[in-house]
Amino acid sequence: MPLSGRVFVDDQRHPFEQLSPMRIADAVESLGFCLSSEPFALNSYENRVFMLCDDERRRWVVKFYRPGRWRDEQIQEEHDFLTELSSDGAMVAAPWRDEKGRSLHHRAEFRLTMYPCLPGQAPELDNPAHLYALGEAIGQVHAVGRRKTFIHRPVLDLNRVTAASREAILSGSWLTRRQRPAYERISATLQKLLESRGWPVEASIRTHGDCHPGNLLGRDEQFALVDFDDCMMAPAVQDIWMLLSAQNDQEIRAQLSEILEGYEQYTAFPRQELEWIEPLRSLRLMRHTAWLIERWEDPAFPQAFPWVADEGYWDQHIRQLDQQCLVLDRKTRWIL
Repeated sequence: MPLSGRVFVDDQRHPFEQLSPMRIADAVESLGFCLSSEPFALNSYENRVFMLCDDERRRWVVKFYRPGRWRDEQIQEEHDFLTELSSDGAMVAAPWRDEKGRSLHHRAEFRLTMYPCLPGQAPELDNPAHLYALGEAIGQVHAVGRRKTFIHRPVLDLNRVTAASREAILSGSWLTRRQRPAYERISATLQKLLESRGWPVEASIRTHGDCHPGNLLGRDEQFALVDFDDCMMAPAVQDIWMLLSAQNDQEIRAQLSEILEGYEQYTAFPRQELEWIEPLRSLRLMRHTAWLIERWEDPAFPQAFPWVADEGYWDQHIRQLDQQCLVLDRKTRWIL
């Protein structure tokens, strides 16, 4: 994703190390909230996200954006999309706005946003009723997403992201002398296989962008999408494929059938996009590893992902990429 230049505080510590509980509370209370509890950190690495309660016992989520990652207009476009979705009845949390209609707030070197807390649990991907409900939630988002285009948010470009991810890894010192030739060869083969597997620009719609089970919360077979930080222009299947957890083709097709049945209660799903599932899986394998090393200067990353520094992690990553080369070369056709 595009970076707009990093913003650091006036010492050498990472910006997020400045977010003490007192500083978080001060930032939130400066918006007019009265808090009844200390902020509770939620599981987030790209940004810093906290849950808190106000004096009326309402639960809120405050997000502090990673400095330098998105421009203000890109964040605002995310917020406006959420407000549009919420107004249309989609299950999302629209950002809180102050009396001037502002949803993005600046405090010192940080930008923050308040959201109402949506309770719920992650879906069970082996539960057909949950899969159907997930399809409904995503279909409702996409029905709105097709009406306009993003102006400032990124467009998912298979070739560009693959090349950038490969370069990020090869420009560092993470690979051993033994591993580097294998990674160079296999990643180059994968990149070549992906060059002809992309999608036309006109196939892209406004999507959530990072629609994995952790970003879907619900109960009683009704789910909401949360964390639109990676919303982008992408094919609709980008918000579908990460929900396919089965281990064989027959079970994957059964999962897809449930998801798409729910999805098409709101909008038609273009079946030809199923051909892009494996290219998208390949892209995420490369991008996720590149993301980890690009964020290594953030102290939270070595603490949360210590295995990235182990030789064994890179052996496994190279094997995964090699396996994806075989899968792409096989050219599996997804027919429902």
